[in-house]
Amino acid sequence: MDESFNVAARVVWGGFGLALVLGIVAAKTHFCTMGAISDIVNMEHWDRMRMWILAIAIAIIGTHLLQHLGLINLSNSIYQRPSLPWPSLLLGGTLFGIGMTLAGGCVNKNLLRMGAGSLRSFVVLVFVGISAYMTLKGLFGQWRASYIDPIAINLTSFGMQTQSLSELVANLIGLPATRPPLVAPGLVAFALLVFVFMEARFRSNTEQIIGGIILGLIVTGGWYLTGHIGFAENPDTLEMSYLGTNSRTMESMSFVAPTAYSLELLMLWTDKSLRLTFGIATVIGVALGSLIYALTTKTFHWEGFASLEDLKMQLLGAVMMGFGGVLAMGCTIGQGMSGISTLALGSFLALTGIIGGSVATMKWQLR
Repeated sequence: MDESFNVAARVVWGGFGLALVLGIVAAKTHFCTMGAISDIVNMEHWDRMRMWILAIAIAIIGTHLLQHLGLINLSNSIYQRPSLPWPSLLLGGTLFGIGMTLAGGCVNKNLLRMGAGSLRSFVVLVFVGISAYMTLKGLFGQWRASYIDPIAINLTSFGMQTQSLSELVANLIGLPATRPPLVAPGLVAFALLVFVFMEARFRSNTEQIIGGIILGLIVTGGWYLTGHIGFAENPDTLEMSYLGTNSRTMESMSFVAPTAYSLELLMLWTDKSLRLTFGIATVIGVALGSLIYALTTKTFHWEGFASLEDLKMQLLGAVMMGFGGVLAMGCTIGQGMSGISTLALGSFLALTGIIGGSVATMKWQLR
């Protein structure tokens, strides 16, 4: 059997396994980025936010250790490209933040709800997938490629080869190229961990601490899987390339574009050029993990739309999430965890937009 097929299969099944654990852990700990933001806005309660930040800190440490050991090359990820399309990242992040608030949760949360029996979330995910696909290859994509993405900062003009905060810090303080990878990650991760554990109530919350650590390790595992195990010789070109991913480069957890590719695979199943990929496997894995948790805890129940007004808001939010998520190159998981774990400058912009859009929408809803 073709060795490249075996490599791609390991990447796909590995991604499925990681996402299965993610689905179970997120369901058990009620992990939800929008929920964490809502807790702060409405109740000034930071526990779920601290869990998310803990996961980010662990992902930063793990990801940069892999880089430092030479097991992966983060400069090959989509987040580290030297072109910084700041309007796309900010606008896309803001639209995604608004959309997830209108839809009652991000893509990951809707996958969890669908696994637990929510037909409402199933409909939301279908519209997220359609909107995302239109932004990748359809009508929205033409607008994106023609008017928004071309506005970008070329970081090579400033002596940078990537968007890495590590490289920026190294350039500013004059560190040699062999040392910077662990300087900025160490400082950022340490600051995040101090913030997380300065709250006594959170320090006693064993479930959320363990959950945050596991989620951070899952993101790290995704990078290792696609960036190391999946880096092999392509039989068509005889060059080393990344196998088993839709982007044809290394990936970790992200759910907007993979939702679109999942729909594409279902609709064009007989197209032999399409295959099950890491991203598609993670979409399936999260939903199945949530289903397993719901069945074992007897919390599975069917759920629909509460009203016509609810349906309209959910669908509007879904379309905004699909468009915004592609524009921002990721969602609350894709940019908020995987992208941030690489310390890409663009990921911080996208995450700022996501949080800002969500908070503004919550304030508007409260009014």
